[in-house]
Amino acid sequence: MSGQIALEDVIAEALERAFGGVVPETIGVAVSGGGDSMALLDLLRLSGVAEICIASVNHGLREEAADELTLVAAYAAQYGLSHDILKWHWDGTGNLQAAARDGRRAALRGWAVDRGIAYVAMGHTADDQAETFLMRLARGSGVDGLAGMAEARLDGAVTWLRPALGARREALRVHLRAAGIVWADDPSNEDTRFDRVKARQMMQTLAPLGLTVERLVQTSQHMARESDTLRWAAGQAKARAAQVVGGDVVLDVDALEAMPESMALRVVADALCFVSGETYRPRFKALKAALESRKSVTLHGCLILSGRERVIITRELKAVQEKRVPVGTVWDGRWRVFGPEAAGLEVGVFGEGGFAQCPDWRAAGVSRQTLLASPAVWRDEELIAAPLAEFGDGWYAELVDGRAVFG
Repeated sequence: MSGQIALEDVIAEALERAFGGVVPETIGVAVSGGGDSMALLDLLRLSGVAEICIASVNHGLREEAADELTLVAAYAAQYGLSHDILKWHWDGTGNLQAAARDGRRAALRGWAVDRGIAYVAMGHTADDQAETFLMRLARGSGVDGLAGMAEARLDGAVTWLRPALGARREALRVHLRAAGIVWADDPSNEDTRFDRVKARQMMQTLAPLGLTVERLVQTSQHMARESDTLRWAAGQAKARAAQVVGGDVVLDVDALEAMPESMALRVVADALCFVSGETYRPRFKALKAALESRKSVTLHGCLILSGRERVIITRELKAVQEKRVPVGTVWDGRWRVFGPEAAGLEVGVFGEGGFAQCPDWRAAGVSRQTLLASPAVWRDEELIAAPLAEFGDGWYAELVDGRAVFG
């Protein structure tokens, strides 16, 4: 890790792997004012690889956060860098750390898209990777989970970068001290209510057993290679067993049953994510129960329809019931509807109201369950078009971002 390779080289090599020789004009950097992100910011600036734009998220959870962000603002002003502060508010539901992580990511993604920035770098280190490995091990994660955080991960229009994943946390602080850069220590990093803090403290106990940061990261890298192999094999399995019909994934039962159980579970999990747009797979226990039940069940925002010859994974009506967007805007994260007019029209779910105004829907040859959660065009409560039901002249719907292919 960074004990053997200079920090500058760790960053440069990670960026080279991420960009593949095509370097963007601008890189976004998520900076909290903490040591990891401040060091990454300085190293990226020194690299001169691209223009730097900085974004900081104020979660509004601690009074000190505003002071910490002044450190980032001061650094940005010193070097003439763009700096935006984004707001996020916790609604009080769910796990705080998970909600803050997801809220922060959503805010940064929106910022990057608005600014036309395709890459956003974050300050995760090798220590974070080891802690993540322990946390996921405790949750019973499989190969994919234990593969840990990727150095680069595409998420819609944005690729998240972790250029410092090969560096130790202390090495980054050594860099900051040498450069005379002030950073802030988040007191929540010592709060043992949080699993990551518990994992961090556990590292001190595990190290004498040989379970050091380096060893855990190495194991995570082994898992990542195995995960890549399984992903490739799953692509082959999907080509034999699956097809996309009307936005649904249709799986051949015989082909599924011929697969090893772990591969069948992987294919079904990927199909659920494909239809729902969810990034993460459903819990293993729920997934296994759904596959074994041989009944129609809801899971992960989808409806799994099990038959003798086919398993159909379609969108669950409840998951899209309230979604409405202007015509031309992506609906449910995967459909875009086109037609001869747009003013005053919205895309929403076809639903039971669609069937009432489209009595000839059966002529399209699309199942009732598929149409139920499909996109339709509405003017208030009047159905204007339903492309999958072949209702409305000149209207059609397309799956976006390559979603017409499940592979």
